[in-house]
Parts: sequence; structure tokens; C-alpha cells
Amino acid sequence: MSIRPFYITTTLPYVNAEPHIGFAMEIIEADIIARWKKLLGYEVFFNTGTDEHGQKVFQAAGSVGKTPEVYTKELAEKYKNLKTLLGLSEDLHFIRTTDEHHVKAAQEFWIKCQANGDIYKKNYKIKYCVGCELEKTDSELVDGRCPIHPDREIEIIEEENYFFKFSKYQPQLIEFYSKNPSFVIPDFRFNEIKKFVERGLEDFSISRLASKMSWGVTVPDDPNHVMFVWFDALINYISTLGWPQDKTNNFEKFWVVGETVQFAGKDQIRQQAGMWQAMLMSAGLPPTDKIVIHGFINFGGEKMSKSFGNVVSPHDVINEFGTEALRYFVARELNQFEDTDITMEKFMDAYNANLANGLGNLVSRIMRMVENYLPTPVSIPEKTIPENFIEALNAFEIQKAANIIWEKIGELDRRIQETEPFKLVKENKEKAVEIISSLAVDLYTIGRMLNPILPETSSTIKNLVKSNRAPSAPLFVRKD
Repeated sequence: MSIRPFYITTTLPYVNAEPHIGFAMEIIEADIIARWKKLLGYEVFFNTGTDEHGQKVFQAAGSVGKTPEVYTKELAEKYKNLKTLLGLSEDLHFIRTTDEHHVKAAQEFWIKCQANGDIYKKNYKIKYCVGCELEKTDSELVDGRCPIHPDREIEIIEEENYFFKFSKYQPQLIEFYSKNPSFVIPDFRFNEIKKFVERGLEDFSISRLASKMSWGVTVPDDPNHVMFVWFDALINYISTLGWPQDKTNNFEKFWVVGETVQFAGKDQIRQQAGMWQAMLMSAGLPPTDKIVIHGFINFGGEKMSKSFGNVVSPHDVINEFGTEALRYFVARELNQFEDTDITMEKFMDAYNANLANGLGNLVSRIMRMVENYLPTPVSIPEKTIPENFIEALNAFEIQKAANIIWEKIGELDRRIQETEPFKLVKENKEKAVEIISSLAVDLYTIGRMLNPILPETSSTIKNLVKSNRAPSAPLFVRKD
């Protein structure tokens, strides 16, 4: 039986500031799953990019005296450079929402929703958070401000806009959630969106007056309006596949036939699991198969935010510890589904304990014995990866999978301490060689398991075992 093609996408970060470790976390997690699926033999389409329209970007460009076109192009290049910086898959696709094809796709999507009777125009007045690019009700505000962006004043918008009939899709969304009990991961995030929809939906604005905010996709047949940034940006998930023309057949292959998975932060559950799914229903397109929601990163006890100016740059972490160390930290030290508080000291402690003193030291100990006492490389069984590791990654539980690897590392350390093959070799060389051979096979298994998480380290370990030699230098040098 053939396996379905696999499509995975991150959200598109706003280009109102340089990349920070919060987005690095999301794209590294997605990359781990993309690599894992490729190892299993899936044909994979991995998507990311930049969200470049909207008031927040328009204001950021103006604050530095640049046009939105120049500003977004410069920052988009910095996000593109994450591919190399973070050790991401070579075939990663990158879309900008200012790309000509995306603009045309967004307009075609609008036309389909309009033809289905789901777009109308009305006058309205709302409280609006520019940081979220979303309408806010009084119940969502704390002391009159958005709790996610308390540094920003809530704006009052009163104008004529186009609206999408979100309310119309409440019954269909409830039915869809019921029929797809694993649609959102983890379960408690799924419960959030189900409760939100069950309480009743209000239609949402999908345009802004071009005279007030011109930086957006022009509404078809109405140049006085530009599309609201969320309506435009969400469509990237299918425009990147070539929709609507689909000349490459990627949309049919990966979205219609394949399994579709979206990674997003906990502040986007409404947009990804509610608004976007209703929009797809309106346009007559298949819904997303799964949405994986991660928590926030806090720094020193405070929410990390570009707006607050307390962000940690992935460049800073990588300059100090290296790309593989950052990937390790994302995979194992960050709570995948809850918020995590980080400091540079925590990076240091985790690096020294689990990479330099843990994995790196284990590789050196085993491979020195292999080089000294095994005349030929060990024979590697075809299948050695434990079933619980496979199950964890298939369920998108990256932290659980990483913990299984480090449990294996601890197990090998204990076996060395208990058997002491480096001493036993003087008394019973045959038994010592048997133990060392077993350790080498298990170390190779660790290398295999590390493949989607730490690809360079994985390759190094496997090459060392296959060549019967110890590393010429530590895999990870301890930091003081």
C-alpha cells in the first residue's frame, strides 16, 4: 500500500522585526517532523515564509523611514537565511505574501467565497489590537489593553468594511471537530477552540479602507479596499502549492490527496483551527488534517515579544553554542505544548550536562574502546530504532522522542559503569569485545534516532561507528 504525500507548514511570521527564538522553535519543530517523514519514505512538502501585509508591518516600515516594499524585502531575506542558520531541510519552500502568485491566489480565494454568498459589506465600530491584527472584545482586554500586547494602545476603528460570514460555519465546524477528534494537538488546545466555536461565532472583518491603510492585497473589483491581513496570509498554505492553477500538481498531491499538518503558536488557535477552516469550507476546499499548537517562550519570567524588546536572537544562541545545540534545546529542553521560561544560564547548563558531558562524552568513551579493541566495524542490524520512539514522532511528540534518546544515552552510560569493558578486556577479552560491540551497535542506534533532530551529529556518530574510529575532537566542547 502506498503512503500519502505529506505537507507540513509553519505559520508565517510578521516581518515587523528580525527573527527571534520563538519562531526558531516553531520552524525547528516542523523541520524535525519533515525530516522524520522523509526517513519513513514520505514525499514531503515543507513550507514557511513571511507575512508582509497589514498595519503592523506598515507602521514598522514607517518608523525606520522605509517604504513597505523595501522594508519587507530586507527582512524577508533574514528569514530566508534561517534555512542555513538553523540547519533546516534543503528543500524547504519559502513564500512571501507579496509574491505575485500569492496575491492573485488571495484574490481568487476571495472571489470563490464571495460567489458562495459569504462576503458582504457593512459599517462597524470595533476595538482593534494592531499587535494581534485582530478585533478585541471587552472580555478579552485587561485594563483596556490586549494581554498579549499590553504595550500597545487599543485602536478604535469605525469604517465600512467587508465581512466574512464566520457565523454561518458554526454547525459545520462543530461537526468537523466531532468527526476529527485528533484535529488539534494537544487535546487541551482542541478543547479551547471547540468551546470558542460552541459559544457562537461573529462574522469578522476581512478588509480595510485603502485610504487609511493601503498596504495589502487589493479587493477584487473594489480598489477602495485592501484585504485584512489574516484573510490574505492564511491563503499562503495553499498558494505555496500552486493553487488555484496547480500547474505542478502540488496542490492536488499534497493538500487534496496528502496529509496536511500546520504548526502554530497558542495565540493562533482561533485563526488556524477556526477562521481558516471556515474559509476553506466556503471556498469548497478540503480542511487541514492536523494542527499542532506550541506554547510561548518566556525570558527571565516575562513573555518574550518583539513588541517588548526582550527577545533572544537565534544568532546569539548559535554563536555561543552552535546550531545543533539550539536544535537540541528546542527539541528537549522546551516544553513543547506549554510555556517555557529560558535564560542564557539555562542554555549553558543544558548544553554542558546533556551534550558535552552527556552525548559527547558517551561517544568518546565508546569509540575509544571500539578503536582500541575491535579489529573491524560492527555489523549494524537493519532495524534498531525502538517502537516507542517511532510512536512518539508519529504523534508529533518531539520532546517525548528526544527524552527517549537521552534515556538510551543514560542506559549506555550505566552499562559501561557496571561492566567496565575497558578493565574486563585484560581478563576476558572475548566477553569485553562482545560488550563493546553491543555498545557500538546501540550508539549507532542513537545516531539513527538523532537523524531528524540533530542531523549533523547523527551523521558524525554513524560515520564514526562505521569507520571504527574515535572522534579526533569532542563533539561538544564544555562551556564554562
